[in-house]
Amino acid sequence: LLMDWVLDPSMALAWVLPDETSKEADRFLSQISAKSILWVPALWWYEIANALIIAQRRQRLTEAERVRLIGLYGMLPIRTDILLDPNIVLRFHTLAQEYTLSVYDAAYLELAQRKGIGLATLDKRLHSAALKAGVRVA
Repeated sequence: LLMDWVLDPSMALAWVLPDETSKEADRFLSQISAKSILWVPALWWYEIANALIIAQRRQRLTEAERVRLIGLYGMLPIRTDILLDPNIVLRFHTLAQEYTLSVYDAAYLELAQRKGIGLATLDKRLHSAALKAGVRVA
């Protein structure tokens, strides 16, 4: 079983936001083991924080729930990739152009390619781009 994945916000948020639940996300979460590593670019933390703050502002979450969720993410085997150099930035551009992705989404695809691991996403466009790029998708 391949344990390591790049985790994108669509998958991670589906675990915790009541109106974004998904069977795929729950199935993926249930398969994560103690040996798994969920890789994220540093960008992921900003995207998650922003989504949770917005959810609280729209009364989809209480402040207590938001704080609890931040703790929950802290318990998952998430590892942050902090490598960023001109070559990696160039690959974001290339992937974004080639697959009509935002640079934000391209960052997840680039990380999966660079690590040689799968991408866990519920985003349809990113899912399709990953398959075309030869990256396995959860």
